[in-house]
Amino acid sequence: MGAIKWFITDVHSFIAVLCRRAIFGHRSRRFLVRPILSRTAVAFCIGALAVSFSSCGSTPTETERDAGTAVFEVGHWPRTFTDSTDNAIVIPAKPERIVSTSVALTGSLLALDAPVIASATAPSGPATDDDGFFKQWADVASDRKVDPLYEIGKFDLEEIKDQKPDLIVVAATGADSEKDSLGSLQKIAPTIVVDYADKDWEELSVSLGEATGTEEKAQQNTSAINDRVATLKGLLAIPSGTTASLLSYSSHGISPLAKATGPHAQLFRGLGFSMVSTPKKFDTSTQPREDFSFVSYNDLPATLVADATFLLAADKKSTTEFISDESLAQLPSVQSGSVFALDAPHLLDYYAAQEILDYFEHDFPGLTSSELE
Repeated sequence: MGAIKWFITDVHSFIAVLCRRAIFGHRSRRFLVRPILSRTAVAFCIGALAVSFSSCGSTPTETERDAGTAVFEVGHWPRTFTDSTDNAIVIPAKPERIVSTSVALTGSLLALDAPVIASATAPSGPATDDDGFFKQWADVASDRKVDPLYEIGKFDLEEIKDQKPDLIVVAATGADSEKDSLGSLQKIAPTIVVDYADKDWEELSVSLGEATGTEEKAQQNTSAINDRVATLKGLLAIPSGTTASLLSYSSHGISPLAKATGPHAQLFRGLGFSMVSTPKKFDTSTQPREDFSFVSYNDLPATLVADATFLLAADKKSTTEFISDESLAQLPSVQSGSVFALDAPHLLDYYAAQEILDYFEHDFPGLTSSELE
């Protein structure tokens, strides 16, 4: 549902300095000694990473496909995959040992049951496990014995080489992009560059499915999300015209606020909410984007005019802080007790989408009461 591009171009160098760590040992499941970062620093690091979630449409069913990324006969190898750099990459056989140099793409690969053997990791924080894998898919990575490689900003070519991959996946942009090392990676194994910033969730899933031979799983995941959203919409019965805002609240800082065109907003719209758009004059973003507006603290009262407000990656403590903020006391959602802590990550992939739907199925108290009561 829409394309997420929550990567800041110069955050790569920032994270490399901010999130330094010592590495002891080598190879599989090695012990990582990570620094304890402030909550603000961790939030910034994690907030710099985000993946796509898309609206659920149909997946092509023709035996021969040419989706702008690959031309192949389903189930047959070799196949040629044209990646985001317009390079035609020949993948000789269905991959069995995939290394993901992008922690932002790893969840999408795991959701396809692609054979990921190792992945780059994110800075340690509330959104990650001890290995630096995002919590929404960390258990899956552990069950499949995915090895943690280097932390973003600490590229380690030898670690990748030791894994003996038969396919390497690289992000085209963002804090965890290793595009500058493409030449070295291509000497190890076929290497594809994937730009998730310009794709919705379905497109990303289809693209990765074509490269990894997991096309059927991509279609199954799309159908699963589609069906669950439709079922929950009927159960929730949100009154027509009910408006909602979704943001990651930053007290006295810049708060990312979901746009009506973004992936989070489209998921909420599927559940029956009407998402409120942020007036352009309040958006401090320096580049055009469809996912989030970045709104200053002083402008929050003018932008958060929805009936309900959902706080992304929040808990009851941070929700209490939001409700107790005197500058926000007159917001419609605060006045009506319709402010909700949505303990879902900034990183929106298949697993995170399921977490959001879990919340609405099991924990959402409804619009007439507050979670804090």
